[in-house]
Amino acid sequence: MKRTFLKTVAAAALATATLGFSGLAAAADITGAGATFPFPIYAKWAEAYKAQTGIGLNYQSIGSSGGIRQIRAKTVAFGATDAPVSGADLEKDGMVQFPAIIGGTVPVFNLEGFGQGEVRITGPVLAEMFMGKITNWNDPKIAALNPGKTFPNQAITVVHRADGSGTTFNWTDYLSVVSKEWADTVGKGAAVKWPAPSSVGGRGNEGVAANVSRTRGAIGYVEYAYAKRTNMPYMALQNADGNFVRPDDSSFAAAAANVDWFSVPGMGVSMVNAKGANAWPISTASFILMYKEPTDKAQSAEVLKFFDWAFKNGKQMALELDYVPLPDTLTAQIASRVWSQIQK
Repeated sequence: MKRTFLKTVAAAALATATLGFSGLAAAADITGAGATFPFPIYAKWAEAYKAQTGIGLNYQSIGSSGGIRQIRAKTVAFGATDAPVSGADLEKDGMVQFPAIIGGTVPVFNLEGFGQGEVRITGPVLAEMFMGKITNWNDPKIAALNPGKTFPNQAITVVHRADGSGTTFNWTDYLSVVSKEWADTVGKGAAVKWPAPSSVGGRGNEGVAANVSRTRGAIGYVEYAYAKRTNMPYMALQNADGNFVRPDDSSFAAAAANVDWFSVPGMGVSMVNAKGANAWPISTASFILMYKEPTDKAQSAEVLKFFDWAFKNGKQMALELDYVPLPDTLTAQIASRVWSQIQK
């Protein structure tokens, strides 16, 4: 099943990269690039949107840093990033930013005899594992969180993103909140210097998922859709209320329930370690970047039509992939307060 899903993702990537067939003019297609985190839902939306409108989406799933570079280079009509751009940089670049979808990042692992949600972990212990301070699965700190379970004498291999990644930003943002030592020594960012001696990198969520799946004793982090569709074991994580929760669309929604999106310039709100009995601690939004004064106004208008359609018609598709669609009240505010700044 793991191989099948990864092939499906690859096929979808090829399809979205080559939309514009059926005799339609390539100029009508929408161009975008960036985060791998929302790629599964963007591919699903694109397929349905093309079937209904005849307009394709050429989306390059190259990571958040790549998406920011591409939109700044004006080679695409929109950029996508899970690491929100600051209000000051948006102002400097003449861009707007808005969330498009909500999901979660999950710790995944490869340990014989343990399945999904069968290992409990806390943020501080995760930080020690990723710092290389906890190097074996039979460490007493892991055992203490999982009474009655026996862990093997198995070395831990840390798997992380090798590319600039919004998923990494959210992961390290969370670790910085729950671990002062992590915040002081590693910090947060789309790319960081990984301190664990036994660590390997993978490109995209796909690359991390593949490396964890083939490395006994590995631990990594991926967007939840990749873990679910490949049946990768993930951990139950203690949240800010002290409860051990599992990732799914309801726990992501619980984390987003009290977000004040317009409290931060560019709507770039961090949802990590959100309060709430059922909140997943590493929930996040994925953001879209567009120019207020686009070079190609027709292309920019098509982007807005696509996301307007997706917000109104793509909710069930999002839920089927365990993302959380934005509520209608929020999408209405995005249209009136953000899209209104884009020249038509």
